[in-house]
Amino acid sequence: MPPEARRHRVPGDGWVTCGCGRRHWGLHGAAGLLLVRRDATARATDVVLQHRALWSDAGGTWALPGGARAEDESPEQAALREAQEEAGVDPGAVRLLGTHVLEHPDWSYTTVLAETIVPFTPTATDAESIEVAWVPLDQVEDRPLLPAFADAWPTLRARVDAG
Repeated sequence: MPPEARRHRVPGDGWVTCGCGRRHWGLHGAAGLLLVRRDATARATDVVLQHRALWSDAGGTWALPGGARAEDESPEQAALREAQEEAGVDPGAVRLLGTHVLEHPDWSYTTVLAETIVPFTPTATDAESIEVAWVPLDQVEDRPLLPAFADAWPTLRARVDAG
């Protein structure tokens, strides 16, 4: 496996057995980056999605680049690190806009909303991604989505559209 395809390990990697009855990835929670591209009128047009490797949890689905938080990382730091590792997103190319938190009894997932400030092309940069692409907002639901992302998408889409 080439060096750029290696799995990046963080001290927070691991499964949490949650009071909701499910297992979740990330001993200290997890975070992902919802990166939006806007047109000249500031209308949101596309988001970066990752086609998840077949061997991963819910493999073959599409979702945000993201993953486990390290103990000392903020959700924003984790989301930016994961997006850089998995999708080649330069943290200096984005502006953070806010967060959306999914709380479970023993775990949380933070979606960090951001927009591009310079044009770039996302790229699958490690073994966790089959593909990474800009996906038009109206085509997100046409893809097989990670179930939790599919559930969150209507709320996230409203936040993206609101600017």
